[in-house]
Amino acid sequence: EVISFSKVDYEGVCLPHDDPVVVTLMVELFTMKRFLIDSGSSANILYKHAFDQLRIPIDQRKPMKTPLVGFAGEMVHPLGSINLSVVAGTAPRQTQVQMTFLVVV
Repeated sequence: EVISFSKVDYEGVCLPHDDPVVVTLMVELFTMKRFLIDSGSSANILYKHAFDQLRIPIDQRKPMKTPLVGFAGEMVHPLGSINLSVVAGTAPRQTQVQMTFLVVV
């Protein structure tokens, strides 16, 4: 379903507005309260600390050798990638998708 915002939602927001959005989502049956959605990013990042709290066996991470490169040219080497189930919304208006996350320190 379409997620949309009304004029009331824009109260106090300076337009044009392209800041990231922070939402609460369920990831592998755990509630993540500060899930940052940045439409300008080309990767889904999961920090190792959050990965550890999900208690997913480390052998489910797939190795990855390609580094991530930031805007300033800095490189981060992911610990691996993992596919996780993500649920947005509440029943009956709910959707579930599989997302690939890069696990980083």
